[in-house]
Amino acid sequence: MRIIDDLAALAALYDDPSPLSLTKVAKSLTPHYRDWIAASRFCILSTVGPDGTDASPRGDDGPVVRIIDDQTLWLPDWRGNNRLDCCRNILADGRVSLLFMVAGSSNVVRINARAVLSDDPAVTQTFTQGGHHPKLVIVITLSEVYFQCAKAIMRAGLWSDMPPPAGLPTAGQFLAEMDRDLDAQTYDLRYPTDATQRMW
Repeated sequence: MRIIDDLAALAALYDDPSPLSLTKVAKSLTPHYRDWIAASRFCILSTVGPDGTDASPRGDDGPVVRIIDDQTLWLPDWRGNNRLDCCRNILADGRVSLLFMVAGSSNVVRINARAVLSDDPAVTQTFTQGGHHPKLVIVITLSEVYFQCAKAIMRAGLWSDMPPPAGLPTAGQFLAEMDRDLDAQTYDLRYPTDATQRMW
């Protein structure tokens, strides 16, 4: 089996990135990204530590994170299996990534960030579910945010029978926030056909 082991060999396999894939990156939460993340009840938290990497599903019956400001999110650490893989990793290496999903939407919003853990009652006590409070809250400081290509969700047919929530920002709207010359409505109308032609 041939192994790709250098950047030049990797780059030779692919075309250059689409300019829009670079334009869409924001360094703080824009209004549309705030709205989208506020609508998300589920995310995957990825961390890295001395023993390797970990990815943990996080969910709530309302917004999965609380938006504090354009750079800061609070993620309550609700009851789980007590392995504490992500929390141990954050103590060793604060780099984290999050993938936010909204049922019915083919878009996924990605955040790359740094995180710390807080057990400050002024933070943990602001979260309540069934009379319980989280033992700690993951405090996330955003480095960049962008929406992920919808093709993975489309290929999997993950939400094929479910419409997105009304008013949820679209990929075109995310892009138009970063590029005022882009027509969001035209982009959104064309994307399903364009993506189908480049699905595999």
